[in-house]
Amino acid sequence: MTVPRALPAPHASSLDLGGRTALVTGAAGGIGRACAVRLAAAGAEVRAVDRDATGLEALAEAARDLAGTVEPHVLDLTDLDAAELAAAGTDVLVNNAGLQLVRPIEEFPPDVFHTVLTVMLEAPFRLIRGALPHMYGQGWGRIVNVSSVHGLRASAYKSAYVAAKHGLEGLSKTTALEGAPHGVTSNCVNPGYVRTPLVEKQIADQARAHCIPEERVLSEVLLQDSAVKRLIEPEEVAEAVAYLCGPQASFVTGTSLVLDGGWTAH
Repeated sequence: MTVPRALPAPHASSLDLGGRTALVTGAAGGIGRACAVRLAAAGAEVRAVDRDATGLEALAEAARDLAGTVEPHVLDLTDLDAAELAAAGTDVLVNNAGLQLVRPIEEFPPDVFHTVLTVMLEAPFRLIRGALPHMYGQGWGRIVNVSSVHGLRASAYKSAYVAAKHGLEGLSKTTALEGAPHGVTSNCVNPGYVRTPLVEKQIADQARAHCIPEERVLSEVLLQDSAVKRLIEPEEVAEAVAYLCGPQASFVTGTSLVLDGGWTAH
């Protein structure tokens, strides 16, 4: 009987992105910042994209001693032409930027719905469109779309966010099918509630929407259906992103890596 060869256990130094260029959107804080730091630690030259110039400068300063580099790139992703141009020449693309508003549909501002779909669905399409020619030309590329459990399930009062994330899942799968013959993988990472400013801001909105005190939102709304009763940390999401960029994941494409503490197991 042939004994299957075990893969080496993953660890922080197992990913080598030396000589690679990575672009991370929403990089000034939260998941995006953690991803930028993780990929720079692996040796990548990271284009850190965000509209928050101060946050990007703080990120670049914090990353000075890493193996790679972090280059701040101030950009509002509603400028779709600029977004597509920014992605040219990238080897790794992490579509992470997002925003959230919690409101019933009948009270949801149409302009905000439009902005959410622009930033979280149309901009990723344009970034992918800008990145693919270089990836195809070299026969290698990694696209990781930071989705959410809300890309797989819906919650009330989050019509724009849920619509955008569901659309991102479909875009990611289509990219995987088209990119496979060219050595390009495309996947989603689907965290539950992450300890980020985006989630912290939701607590007040959720309290209003559900008519409960803010201190009850975490246990009764955000984590009610989670088997693991805590928020996931941005660095945990960044490790999942790193895994999808590594050699161990070369056969993983067109799928969603769920990090939800059992939220979708119901």
